Amino acid sequence: MSLKIIVLAKQVPDTRNVGKDAMKADGTVNRAALPAIFNPEDLNALEQALRLKDAYPGTTISLLTMGPGRAAEIIREGLYRGADGGFLLTDRAFAGADTLATSYALSMAVRKIKDYDLILCGRQAIDGDTAQVGPQVAEKLGLPQVTYAEEIQKAENGRITVKRRLERGVEVVESTLPLVVTVNGSAPDCRPRNAKYVQKYKHAKTVSEKQEADSDYTELLNSRPYLNLQEWSVADVNADTLHCGLSGSPTKVKKIESVVFQTKESKTLEPSDAAIDELMRELILNHTVG
Repeated sequence: MSLKIIVLAKQVPDTRNVGKDAMKADGTVNRAALPAIFNPEDLNALEQALRLKDAYPGTTISLLTMGPGRAAEIIREGLYRGADGGFLLTDRAFAGADTLATSYALSMAVRKIKDYDLILCGRQAIDGDTAQVGPQVAEKLGLPQVTYAEEIQKAENGRITVKRRLERGVEVVESTLPLVVTVNGSAPDCRPRNAKYVQKYKHAKTVSEKQEADSDYTELLNSRPYLNLQEWSVADVNADTLHCGLSGSPTKVKKIESVVFQTKESKTLEPSDAAIDELMRELILNHTVG
């Protein structure tokens, strides 16, 4: 059987390089001040989609991402690895969205896409670590969901088998399609870019990118429709602006602190049970543990 797969992917700030300008005064992330990368666990989800495409001829993969115009780079990264197309949700009304508003916007876009069998996404994004968007999208679409997936083992006869990695072991579950699956970082890493796909899709652009480009790609994009990336606004997906962006986000960031751990002193222990017992008492008394 062939599948129509949607991979929800996010362009996230590289949290390994957080500086003093990481947050704006209103408590939202200052994305312009941070390097942008493909969310790591969304890459794990993309690899699962690509493996299904390898196993089931005729399977297609579309990436769906929400963000500013530069987030189109996420779609191109997916195309370079073997995806077939993508959709960018971009509108000022989406800015400042928490997980509730984000999942609402994504679910409205999925409804517009309509034709799909499977929705894959990473367990969580590194800029929030909430693991809420995937499950919330499933709830808003009224779909079953499987979380903490490590491997999609097979898909046949309208059913899918998924291996989950849990805290105390592994679980194999089966579900009907359509289905939402969130993928763990313990799943296989995504394959690298394919040179052939890079050459094919390097000029893929959204409408906004085409308008802002220094060179005129009109003739090229008209002759090769697969280079035209879909760009949707709030109106395009029939979303209610009251449920989007800051107005649809009950979560508010009060403050952010940069915590740096520094070693002030060191202590050498004797290799004995008594020394270890004494250390544990000290750590408990100063509330480091316990």
